[in-house]
Amino acid sequence: MAKTDSTHIFRIGVFGIIEQNGLVALARRQDNKWWNLPGGGTEAGESVDEALKREIMEEIGIEISIEYIVGVYSKPQKNEVVLTFWCKPRSTELFTTEESIEVGWFDPSQLPEPILPKHRQRIFDAFQRHEHPVLMSQTSSSAEDQQLPFGASK
Repeated sequence: MAKTDSTHIFRIGVFGIIEQNGLVALARRQDNKWWNLPGGGTEAGESVDEALKREIMEEIGIEISIEYIVGVYSKPQKNEVVLTFWCKPRSTELFTTEESIEVGWFDPSQLPEPILPKHRQRIFDAFQRHEHPVLMSQTSSSAEDQQLPFGASK
């Protein structure tokens, strides 16, 4: 049995695979210039679905409907657990915001660069349409990704 430490806190991230006509919505972050799935960290007192809807609105300016969970991704080196959901947009026009310098719809087989490697994996998993949610540890990616603070390493 693993030791427990009362100071050991996991952060919870929520990200959306927003699909429209076989394309996925991505945002290019203002702070690090990487393309990523819209999403981020939950805030105190916020439910998972509230956090996801808020983060997507903050990053690409649209409302979504959450359909199902794609996967649960552990990032033990950063004490993070990331929940990724399949979503449908309520409108197809994406907007840049204070957090994004570019937004767009992309074919999952032709993703823009640079894109965070962990996000590429989550998109791949989502479009595989697994029978059950993916449970995966994402312990490696680019050096740049590993250095980013939580919230930027989407």
